[in-house]
Amino acid sequence: MNPIIETFGRRLRLGVVGGGPGSFIGPVHRAAARLDDAYEIVAGVLSSDPGRALAAAAGLGIPRGYGSWQDMLGQEAGREDGIDVVAVMTPNDRHVPVSIACLEAGLDVICDKPLATSLEEALALLRKVDETGLVFCLTHNYSAHPMVREAREMVRRGAIGEVRQIQLEYVQPQRATLVEADRRKGDWHFDPARLGPSLVLGDIGSHAHHLGSYVAGQEVREVMAEVLAVVPGRSSHDTARALLRYADGARGGMWVTQAAPGAEHGLSFRIFGSEGGLEWRHEQPNHLLHRRLDDHPVLMTRRIDGLLSPAATRSARTEIGHPEGYLEAFATLYREAAEAIVARRAGRPVEPAALPFPSARDGVMGMAFIEACLESDRRGCWVPLRPLARA
Repeated sequence: MNPIIETFGRRLRLGVVGGGPGSFIGPVHRAAARLDDAYEIVAGVLSSDPGRALAAAAGLGIPRGYGSWQDMLGQEAGREDGIDVVAVMTPNDRHVPVSIACLEAGLDVICDKPLATSLEEALALLRKVDETGLVFCLTHNYSAHPMVREAREMVRRGAIGEVRQIQLEYVQPQRATLVEADRRKGDWHFDPARLGPSLVLGDIGSHAHHLGSYVAGQEVREVMAEVLAVVPGRSSHDTARALLRYADGARGGMWVTQAAPGAEHGLSFRIFGSEGGLEWRHEQPNHLLHRRLDDHPVLMTRRIDGLLSPAATRSARTEIGHPEGYLEAFATLYREAAEAIVARRAGRPVEPAALPFPSARDGVMGMAFIEACLESDRRGCWVPLRPLARA
């Protein structure tokens, strides 16, 4: 039997906000929610336009469509079969108000990244999460790949020694030309009021930053950054470079761009310690390269036969020889959030293995990183991240 149904007696009832017609991320969230059969999508608001929202819900077979998220929260609260959890996949400026309203209504939340459009907004949301004690999962989905989890465990058990250097890249092609001038006219990604202060840092820099800290177990302490547009005529940032100083002494660098013609989806990390290094690329997500001091490198593959750590094995799904990718990693976050939600509702401690999913705190650190990069670019100097203790 499905472990969520076995423990809770039924699937979690999920309401979705955003991700309607034309959305890339909406179908990903909905498919990920259903992959492990832990959720049933029973309600949704799939557009800021009420008519389109109702039509989209009907077209997807969602039983209860609503014209606004306020209507959904108000009406679902009065139902015996009302929603338990809300997944938020709106443009960035709606993440915080929708999430806070859900938390205030007693609903656990799964939210797309970045967490907010400003650090102050992110801190307000973190305070609400802490105040309510509800589950909040931020979908930095790359952290759920089995070989990323394996790299994290290897760092933790000292397989590469003391972490000293961290190199991060995320290289994309989709804005290598001035797409906003023609086919993407009106795209909210080019509206700072809806997107936040930086296109490239919010879209992909937040992923690279989180991945480095997640695997290495160190937070970025200060940055020296350049944030710019390399495509002539563009007013939004499409490229960023940064030198990184980590809290525990490691040094790093990050290059992220959405203006690399011919690139594919080049998210990667290289982390080196005193006794070796680890390299992972999203374009070959089932492989992890372990470089060793005075020995041959080892190319590790995702397998479900006891060779990997329990953390990696737990997030792996298919048998040997079958690759896993983006959607499966996304679904792992949904499954882990479901386990935490059911444990909270049952009044019992959450199993430690169910806790690796990114949290509101991770989102706050991401916004602090973006803020520091932009300030460093303006001032031309090293800038420390605002300490989380100020929350």
